[in-house]
Amino acid sequence: MGDLLLVRHGETEWSLSGQHTSWTDLPLTARGEEQARSLAPLLAGHDFAVVLTSPMGRARDTARLAGLTGAESDPDLVEWDYGGYEGVKTVDIHTTRPDWNLWTDGVIPGPEGHPGESPEQIGARADRVLARIDKALQEDGGDVILVAHAHFLRVLTARRLGLPAADGRLFQLATGTVSRLSTEHGRPVIVEWNRLP
Repeated sequence: MGDLLLVRHGETEWSLSGQHTSWTDLPLTARGEEQARSLAPLLAGHDFAVVLTSPMGRARDTARLAGLTGAESDPDLVEWDYGGYEGVKTVDIHTTRPDWNLWTDGVIPGPEGHPGESPEQIGARADRVLARIDKALQEDGGDVILVAHAHFLRVLTARRLGLPAADGRLFQLATGTVSRLSTEHGRPVIVEWNRLP
């Protein structure tokens, strides 16, 4: 059985400031570009059966700068739709909702086309991605790499481990890192998390 590698895109201005970023397609900062380039030695020489990225530029650029080739964009890999909290920091949300928690309370509706998503909706997207890559991991025994966003990859990790989507809250994920999910005795496990070059 193959391993599943997860790459969170490099730093952007909003990931640095702590602003929720889903559909706003911010470029990588200079540091974010360097983070992406620094992943290349970790991934060099690795023959991935499947390489998927979020369609957002920050994820595609991270994949390119990390030296990944043959990447295919998958719309299911986009970040959590933060609805009306797009561009807003958690500390600012807490001024009006002091007990607010993304993982349990969700978000408020945003502009047209961005109603926001619940953990369960993100979990359904993660399940579709996992179903898509299942053959490569299980039958072909190849490794798969996904380049995407923090909250989405945290939910996907929870789902891969058989946990509810909201348990993604347990897996903090830094920018420009590689994480690896594998198996032990036929069951999914975390082998590496937040690996830096």
